[in-house]
Amino acid sequence: MKSGEESACARAEYEIHGECCPMCAPGNHVYWHCTVDTSTTCVPCPASTYMDEPNKSDKCFPCSVCDARLGLRIKKTCTRSADTICEPLEGFYCTERKKNSCRFAVKHSECYPGQYVKQTGTVCTDTVCGNCIEGTYSYGSFTACRPHSNCEIRGLKEIKPGTMSSDVECGKSVPIPIIVGVIVGVSVGVLLTAVGIKIYHKFKQKRQASDRSITFCSVPIPETDFQCEPVSKKFNCVHDNIIFVCILIIISSITIIKHLRKQRFSALKGS
Repeated sequence: MKSGEESACARAEYEIHGECCPMCAPGNHVYWHCTVDTSTTCVPCPASTYMDEPNKSDKCFPCSVCDARLGLRIKKTCTRSADTICEPLEGFYCTERKKNSCRFAVKHSECYPGQYVKQTGTVCTDTVCGNCIEGTYSYGSFTACRPHSNCEIRGLKEIKPGTMSSDVECGKSVPIPIIVGVIVGVSVGVLLTAVGIKIYHKFKQKRQASDRSITFCSVPIPETDFQCEPVSKKFNCVHDNIIFVCILIIISSITIIKHLRKQRFSALKGS
């Protein structure tokens, strides 16, 4: 110990009450200051505290916490002589530092569809994105834009053009003639069946009419005679219903055909 009146204190000493007292080493703090007869009394830092330099402090510093909400995680645990060292979480980069530890980090930027990753983000820098050019595309995760696929080379047809954010869609066209043929065939079959049923009913009625005459009469009208019609007239209703159903089937078929033509490019995608 040296008196402050005789000379200035050395670099590893501190002055108090006119005395030059030795500083405590890193990892310790002052418990008792020195006196004329005794040196400085130092004690180790308590748990979760640290002191990283020679000091004259009566307490140590609290260890830093690497908070995930700040985009941080522990790189090196706190000791008595060194604070916690934090680093960015995976996919984050540091925006605020203190000495060799990160204090705040943010998530790397994501490139948009139509852009590519020009420079991958690091713990110190953000992602750098670049724009695709005409004839190429990227979903935003590629490190380089890719050229659009050529459907003809694969023996397929282009059903949707490519953009800077999506590839060309290739596929096979729907065989419209075959589908139309099936629908028309079914419609004709139904129509022929309906006609056959009508002919059968007419033939059956003619056989019944050969034995006796059957007539269908309308409701009598006051002060007039009854007006009678042949039974065959009664079957006009059946005939009309059959024709009506057939017309509906044909109209439905035409509607389906138009819909298929509109959807002719919704084919199975080529692998």
